[in-house]
Amino acid sequence: MTRALGAVLALCVSLVMTGCLSDPRKGAAAPMPMYTPKPPADITKLSYGAADKLISQLGGVLTNEHPIIVATLVNINDLENSSPLGRLVSEQVASRFAQGGFRIIELKLRNKIYMKRSEGELLLTREVRDIAKQHKARAIIAGTYTESAKQVFVNLKLIDLETTLVTAAVDYVLDKDETVRSLLKVGF
Repeated sequence: MTRALGAVLALCVSLVMTGCLSDPRKGAAAPMPMYTPKPPADITKLSYGAADKLISQLGGVLTNEHPIIVATLVNINDLENSSPLGRLVSEQVASRFAQGGFRIIELKLRNKIYMKRSEGELLLTREVRDIAKQHKARAIIAGTYTESAKQVFVNLKLIDLETTLVTAAVDYVLDKDETVRSLLKVGF
């Protein structure tokens, strides 16, 4: 019996040793991927990129000698309301156009503009024409945003005020991370 037990023990040891000597990459399961959270949306970078795309589409039609009006982006489902996100994006687009040498009319300093408390500059047609005429503005940048469960879709248009034709347009998407979600709260 000792001989049989010794043979079984030797067989077990050789099987264990064979397993230790085998290449672990062969036949082994793929390593579990590590979860890495997505970085927060860089709203400024996306707004500047959208403004740059609008500028690139102008093709010299609009120069920096004509001022531009930048309206607050509004919620596409409620065109009389915006959010901190809508106001932030419009401010960043205006900044980028100003950095590019375009003259931007600062609407917050005006008193003839239809403004709702905590909604930003929401323009009415007559007021746009009056401001445009007074400042010899040639265009307005207007936009909308809409939310889905996980994303916010943003649309920006540069509109020629003389013809009301869209001269340039751009669309982009923001992931609805914690920062973006907090900026969508009305009354923030």
